[in-house]
Amino acid sequence: MKNRLFASIAYLGLTVLVFTSCSKVPQDEIDAANAAIEEAMSAGADVYVHDNFVVLQDSLNSVLVNIESQKSKFIKNYSTAKEQLAGVTQFAGEVKQQAETQKEELKIEIQNTIAEVKTLIESNRQLIIEAPQGKEGASAVEAIKGEIDALETTVIETSTMFESGDYLSSLDKVKAAKEKASAINTELTNVIAKYKTNVKGKRS
Repeated sequence: MKNRLFASIAYLGLTVLVFTSCSKVPQDEIDAANAAIEEAMSAGADVYVHDNFVVLQDSLNSVLVNIESQKSKFIKNYSTAKEQLAGVTQFAGEVKQQAETQKEELKIEIQNTIAEVKTLIESNRQLIIEAPQGKEGASAVEAIKGEIDALETTVIETSTMFESGDYLSSLDKVKAAKEKASAINTELTNVIAKYKTNVKGKRS
C-alpha cells in the first residue's frame, strides 16, 4: 500500500514537473532568437539580404503571437514554440552568413569596377591625344577632357564611400562611371577611326 502511495506521489510530482516546464514562457529561447537577429542586423542583413531578413523577422513575430496565444490558455504548452524559436535562431545565423557573403562579393565587384574605370580613363586620355584637334574638334575635345576629369573625381569619391562601408551606393556610383567612361571611349574611337579614314581618302 505504501509502495503504491509513494509511486502515486512520485508520478504526480513528475507530472507537475513536466507540466510546469511546458507551461513556462520560453524566455531564454526568445532572448537567444532576438540576440541572433540583432547579430544578423549588425552584419547588414537588413540591407544586403533584405528579403530574407524580413522573413526572419516575420518568423519570430509569428512565434511570439503563438506564445501570447498560449498565455491565455488554462493549460499552457510552449514545447512547439521552443522548437520554433530554435529554428529562428538557426535561421538568423544563416541570414547573417548570407549578408557577410553578399558584402564580400560586393566589395570585390566594386574594386574590380573601379579598376576597370581607371583603365578606361587612361585609355580615354590616350585617345584624346589621337583625336582630331582642328577648329571644330577643339571645343568637343575640351568638353570630353572635362568629362574625364569628372570621372576621376567620381572614382575618388567612390573609393571614399567604399572605405566607409557604403557598398551599395559605391557600386551604383562606380557602375554609372563605368558606363560613362565606356561611352566616351566608344565616341573617341569612332571619331578617330572616321578621321583616319577621311585622311587616308584624301591622300589616295
